[in-house]
Amino acid sequence: MNPRPISVAAIAVPHGFFTREGGVSDGPFASLNASLSGADDRARVLENRARAARALGADPALLVGLTQVHGADVATVTEPWAPGAGPRADAMVTAQPGIALGIVTADCAPVLFADAAQGVVGAAHAGWRGALAGVLEATVAAMVALGARESHIAAAIGPCIAQASYEVGADLRDAVLARDLADERFFAAGRAGHWQFDLPGYCRARLLAAGVAAHITGHDTRADEARFFSHRRRTLSGGGPIGHQISVIACARS
Repeated sequence: MNPRPISVAAIAVPHGFFTREGGVSDGPFASLNASLSGADDRARVLENRARAARALGADPALLVGLTQVHGADVATVTEPWAPGAGPRADAMVTAQPGIALGIVTADCAPVLFADAAQGVVGAAHAGWRGALAGVLEATVAAMVALGARESHIAAAIGPCIAQASYEVGADLRDAVLARDLADERFFAAGRAGHWQFDLPGYCRARLLAAGVAAHITGHDTRADEARFFSHRRRTLSGGGPIGHQISVIACARS
């Protein structure tokens, strides 16, 4: 089986949110695990990443990733680096034709950006910490620095943990509300001392406030075990190894 990514029509450049299907890994990493930082066989992970790139018509040698740290730093990519050698950051932007940007997730929100007219693309890893810290707005600003315009950028928020699956405690809620009390609207009442947090809705609101049109694919990574890896599902089941899906966007060749 070849990997079949989820795409969003508004992102008018080659892109895809990949599921866990269509790779060569096995066991808890079955089958399209794309994380080079876990315990999966490196050769298999590289083949999985290459399959994702080829599914979009991109050169696997031009697919780059990051050492993701749940922050708000953005890397501007001018040339490819070796697999696993990416900088410590949670977003990338590029205007270099042929470069493909890859973000790995297992509940956090992968967000892909494109200003197709100006040939500028971006990709961000947005967990709640990164989203709160401003990684999405920082990605937009980095794209603008390369010539994009906010009003021309389309963003897509891919498969991530949905509100019904995302129980959080007071620490997360307090941190989000310390920035803006109006963001109470992203928390639904749960069991005593807990709330259900709408991560994709929060990301979309932050993007809209930055002047960027944003779309949500609506897939819940925790709820759909057949198609997605999930950190929260792994935690609730007692731990163990876990894979990560990849989301990729390519800067169209000139």
